[in-house]
Amino acid sequence: MSAPAGNSRPFLNRRLAAFGTTIFAEMSALAARTGSINLGQGFPDTDGPAEIAEAASRAVLSGLGNQYPPGPGIPELRTAIAAHQQRFYGLRYDPDTEVLVTAGATEAIAAALLALLEPGDEVIALEPFYDSYAACIAMAGAVRVPLTLRAPDFRPDIDALSDAITPRTRLLLLNTPHNPTGTVLTPAELAAIAELAVRHDLLVITDEVYEHLVFEGSHTPLASLPGMRERTVTISSAGKTYSFTGWKVGWITAPPELVAAVRSVKQFLTFVSSGPFQYAVAEALALPDTYYEGLRAGLAAKRDLLADGLAAAGFRVFRPQGTYFITTDIAPLGEKDGLAFCRALPERCGVVAIPNQVFYDDESAGATQVRWAFCKKTDVLHEAVERLQRLT
Repeated sequence: MSAPAGNSRPFLNRRLAAFGTTIFAEMSALAARTGSINLGQGFPDTDGPAEIAEAASRAVLSGLGNQYPPGPGIPELRTAIAAHQQRFYGLRYDPDTEVLVTAGATEAIAAALLALLEPGDEVIALEPFYDSYAACIAMAGAVRVPLTLRAPDFRPDIDALSDAITPRTRLLLLNTPHNPTGTVLTPAELAAIAELAVRHDLLVITDEVYEHLVFEGSHTPLASLPGMRERTVTISSAGKTYSFTGWKVGWITAPPELVAAVRSVKQFLTFVSSGPFQYAVAEALALPDTYYEGLRAGLAAKRDLLADGLAAAGFRVFRPQGTYFITTDIAPLGEKDGLAFCRALPERCGVVAIPNQVFYDDESAGATQVRWAFCKKTDVLHEAVERLQRLT
């Protein structure tokens, strides 16, 4: 079968025609090609707790999970997820009917959106949004409606959210702590969002993968607010909290009817995944409070190291409340195009970052914003800061 003349992408369906290679793949390849420090893609450069890696090894060697695990996830992990929600947030979920294990949070988001949306439904999402949100909404045939978080504080405009809701609005897609801005929604903001969701009878999907990476304030799950548990699909994963991003173990917690809907889609995406790693993550979720406290303290110190270095290099720095990303403005450097800046940066100083404009529908809203990951070794961050001084 040959491609029609003049059509460079004839086989990709029209819903995804606007989505090419992700910016993360492009910039990571650029880092590898140029030998640059990769502060673009959000993955740690060290492994998580050794005892959890050993638990995975034991599972493999003992034969646990080497064959298909149960579709909803192994009972040990589902029980551990339910215990985690109770331990940290006082939320009670039945591990048999209200917990579903997925191939990372990315599959959880895709399965939830595909399960809960009909073509033409509107989805309101915080902009800038993680790139898979837009692609998954498109795959569902739905319409994304951005609620833009604007510099310098990146707070949601609740009046604008209210105005954006129409009879076609089906679902709110929230991310807190928010990637890429580092915003952590406050209890007051969440309460206002919950009131609108209840009033308009909306479903809500919350991406909470950075729930334990909060440096200022605290994380409050939307499902813990009045009227929200029954309409909220809460998503998280092990990758960000335990620094095992390659294991791809995620999950949702939700009422039985929402879990059943998402499971109906998930079974035709990956069916099951990550068998041995599920046993290890079950143990990780039971780590003591000192682990989570150390994780936050270590990342907060790295945040400050990189933020101070970026400011010294001439960037305007928006210090994040959570996640492991820093957003900066390149305008003080005389730059106007974040994408061009990031593509040229490796040759200029040997560092790779991500242009935020790719996370916006209206690219002009984030044209001069650039995101940096600080989930790296301290000596790597020191070297990156030193290299960035070449820009001044």
